[in-house]
Amino acid sequence: MDLDEAAEVFTQIRPRLFGIAYRMLGIAAEAEDLVQDVWLRWQATDRAVVANPPAFLATTATRLAINALQSARARRETYIGPWLPEPVDTSADPYLGAERGEALELAVLMLMERLSPTERAAYVLREAFDYPYPRIAEILQASEAAVRQLVSRARKHVTGERRTPASESAQRELLATFLEAARSGDLHALERLFAADVASVSDGNGARRIARKPVVGADRVARYIAAFGSWFWEGMEATFTSTNGRTSAILRRGDELVGVVTVSASDEGIEHILWMMNPDKITEIAGRA
Repeated sequence: MDLDEAAEVFTQIRPRLFGIAYRMLGIAAEAEDLVQDVWLRWQATDRAVVANPPAFLATTATRLAINALQSARARRETYIGPWLPEPVDTSADPYLGAERGEALELAVLMLMERLSPTERAAYVLREAFDYPYPRIAEILQASEAAVRQLVSRARKHVTGERRTPASESAQRELLATFLEAARSGDLHALERLFAADVASVSDGNGARRIARKPVVGADRVARYIAAFGSWFWEGMEATFTSTNGRTSAILRRGDELVGVVTVSASDEGIEHILWMMNPDKITEIAGRA
């Protein structure tokens, strides 16, 4: 296989490689760097001995992602306040290179932070990309029985703590209604939207006026949102976009990019309000909207 053929094979599978890397790391820029590393390794590989190039590339990406996640978690220990995944644009590819849109919503990525890197890899490969257990075992260099246990444990951690999520249309409507109620500072309107254990989580990495701890509980979150409404929403414009398979609102005040906000919801109401206020994580997606 010459380099042109190698490039063609790589280009075809590239969305899947990025989808694996992003679900593992939660940061688009780091996922892009990892995919570039896979390409460099593919160029240097003796491709004549590779029987299944897509499998080889996916294996390389997964193993690099496991290593990268271990070092990324060490760096996040110095992060100020809650750490949220970086939102990614899914307007063109709602599944982000996967068979299904699993393990992509921001609320799910947050839950996946509790998994070990190997559990996370097994869960991503099985739930999003529908890899058979024997194939995952080869990628992770583990027995099939061990992989089944990894996936089972990961499912319990992720789906066991989630209520049935609201549909995309319901989530979008709840987000729009939440923004309207937040602008008005209407406590009762806000509370009606929330599940009892709703949490407002803000990622600002220490930025001024950004909460450094989650606010939890319908009454507390409603009062918290209403408290900053008098100054925060002045001159603010919201535009909707698709991130991680769900609707988010990009918040701007004139030429200033303020943040990106989204909600996760179930039939009990809004369960999470996620405020991405770190410009390092939102500038690229805001530029596309």
